[in-house]
Order: sequence, then structure tokens, then C-alpha cells
Amino acid sequence: MTLQFVPYAEIEALSSIGRIRKLLNAVKEDKIVLLEGRLKKEEETELIKTTMEEINAEFKGIELAVIYPNMKDAAGLHKVRQGMINILLGDRQGLTILGPASIVKEIKKDPNKIQLLTQDAKKSTKKRSTGTKSKSKPKKKKKG
Repeated sequence: MTLQFVPYAEIEALSSIGRIRKLLNAVKEDKIVLLEGRLKKEEETELIKTTMEEINAEFKGIELAVIYPNMKDAAGLHKVRQGMINILLGDRQGLTILGPASIVKEIKKDPNKIQLLTQDAKKSTKKRSTGTKSKSKPKKKKKG
């Protein structure tokens, strides 16, 4: 399992489709992506739509969670400060976690922690019959 941190600056100049492709390509390589910040709501919707279109036998989909600072409990001055930071930084606040559904079983979040539950991504490889029988060496008889 590989964790890949993607700083917001790395996707900032990309178009919405470019952002989605970059993140989806990393997830398709069985990487769990930790994105600084978050996607816009429209980009999240498009990411889910694109993912649904690309599901196949090898790619089972994605798990997605966005952790965003909670300002409900903030006091007056702190709330104003957070509001100014949000205006200046925009979508850089928070954390987005993406991972392949074949590896990430569940992402649980609560105010104090994030739990990323994974499962083995063992790919079952079945041997195919080619229709020809393998030639085996005859067994030697024991003397005696």
C-alpha cells in the first residue's frame, strides 16, 4: 500500500478535468491519496461520475472522504480569523482522502480522529487451461 501526498499547489493550476484525472490515475495505481485541501463540489461530483464510468474488473471504484475544519464551535475572533484564512486560502483548507475501493474498506471520521480501514488487495489469479496436457515423466518403479 502506498500513500501519496498531493500538495494543493500541484493541482491548483490544472483544469477541473486535469485535477480529476491526476487524482483518479493515482488511485488506479492502488495508491491512497492524501490531498491538501479539497475539490470543489462540482469537481467531487464529476470525480464520482467519471469513476462510475470507469469501473471494470480491475478497477472497483473509489472511497472518498473530506475532512474540513469545523467552525461551529469557534469563538467570535477565532471565527473571523478562520473566515479570513478561508478567503485567502480558498480550497486549501481541509484534507481529502481518496483510495481504491479494492483496498480501502471504509473511512471513518469524527472530530478527533480519522480511521482508514483497509483490506487485503489480493488479486485472485486463476490458471487457465490451454487445452493441452502437460507431459509428465513416467514414474520409476522401486526395486525390491
